[in-house]
Amino acid sequence: MPTDAHDHDLENENGSDEGPGAQQSPPSTPKKPFPLVQLIILILIQFSEPVTSTVIYPFVNQFVRDTGVTRGDEKKTGYYAGIIESIFFLSECLSVYHWGRLSDRIGRRPVLLLGPLGLALAMTFFGLSRNFWMLVVSRCAQGVFNGNLGVSRSMMVEITDPEDLPTALGWIPAMWSAGITLGPVVGGATADPARRWPETFGQISFFRDYPYFLPCAAAGSVAFGAYLFAYISLHESLPSAILRNACGRRDRQTVDANSGTSRPTPTTPLLDSRGASLEYRTESLNALDRAEEADAFKPPPFLSLLTGSLLIPYINHSFFSFLDQVHQVLLPLMLSTSIRLGGLGFDAFTIGMIMGTWGIFNAVFQVIFFARVVKWLGPRTAYIACFACFMTTFTGYPVMSLLARRAGGVDCRVWAVLVLQLFLHCFAYMSYGCCQLFVMDAAPGQASLGAVNGLAQMLSAVVRTIAPTLASSLFSISLQEQFAGGYMVYLVIVGITLAGLSTAFLLPMRLKAQREKV
Repeated sequence: MPTDAHDHDLENENGSDEGPGAQQSPPSTPKKPFPLVQLIILILIQFSEPVTSTVIYPFVNQFVRDTGVTRGDEKKTGYYAGIIESIFFLSECLSVYHWGRLSDRIGRRPVLLLGPLGLALAMTFFGLSRNFWMLVVSRCAQGVFNGNLGVSRSMMVEITDPEDLPTALGWIPAMWSAGITLGPVVGGATADPARRWPETFGQISFFRDYPYFLPCAAAGSVAFGAYLFAYISLHESLPSAILRNACGRRDRQTVDANSGTSRPTPTTPLLDSRGASLEYRTESLNALDRAEEADAFKPPPFLSLLTGSLLIPYINHSFFSFLDQVHQVLLPLMLSTSIRLGGLGFDAFTIGMIMGTWGIFNAVFQVIFFARVVKWLGPRTAYIACFACFMTTFTGYPVMSLLARRAGGVDCRVWAVLVLQLFLHCFAYMSYGCCQLFVMDAAPGQASLGAVNGLAQMLSAVVRTIAPTLASSLFSISLQEQFAGGYMVYLVIVGITLAGLSTAFLLPMRLKAQREKV
């Protein structure tokens, strides 16, 4: 009977001759091998973004003055330099979501290739700029092509086994920390080489005419090297793009085979002609099946990304981005302010050594400990515990100020608080990777990973645009008006930290994979 035959076929297909009432455990999904080479490429792409974005910091103010836009009034330098920085974040904010959305449609690989290549070209034009508006356009282009972080995270999810994902994500803050440390070092060390090394670079007129081309070219070379490495070895990971490429190759092979061996001719027997026709019809049906399968990978509409399950991770990600940017602004500001006004009175060299040392230490720290902390505590508990370390980050500022005022200088107690503050901030920095796990876990489907990560990065760019102005303005107002003894800025930031900590408790107890196991 047909039914019995069908059941018998199913039994043979499952490789079992037991009866239909027997319970069979579903086959376990094999663990993906750790994609070391692919992750190295993604890390290099991510590393090029902070290097190219921060390399201009040591010389951008002088570059602005050299263009003549200030007309000799140095008081206007901050205004025009601020335009250059604001246009970078604005262009990144407006473009990053669309990069993620585009990667959901055409694939991760072409978008990831375009990013570092565009950065390399934008850095080259920035170094060759002769007037202020060339600087603005080049910096705007840098912001546009600085949106690969979300796409990289999406590819990491697609190629990495869930058990290995925390290890892979631990490299993102590490590379970012290393990039923002190396970028200013390269910019400061290689700017205006004709003046720094007159006997070598000073003999070349090009470097006298373009004194800031060398640091821009050095940072652009990092991006171009990442592009070359990715072009040679990076594989596509988006299922729909892989399926589309496979369909195209198979269809071309079929056409070539038919044209070479099965094309009907006047002398071809009817049977062969029918065989070729049947083969063509079979391929057509297979193509339709593949098209239907590809429809399952179509990116969902934008409104599907605004569900409650996604908004909570988005809010937490925005709080982290805001507070991290506030710390990056307040740390050099407080360290450079005189002890009389509430700072520590360090010179630029000491501040650079402190921030550079912390950047290197934090990069190593994230690689070694992030995955272990997440595995030990779980993503939610790890995020809450690490985010709570922001409290020590911002309460450490007034404590150091009070100790320095009482001692009349920076003594061992002040240094102890500073070291403890920066060490615990390494744990606070882990909040980034933990939050990313929840953002990607809440994605409606694999076809929306690029858009989800792009929207998260867009929100991060928005709050990072607001944070510097807010933090520096509150710092100045607190000192000028002596609100709360000059410490009002820290009270406000601690209040924002508490608000962010309260939203952390809204995150789900477990990730989807963990809930399915339970």
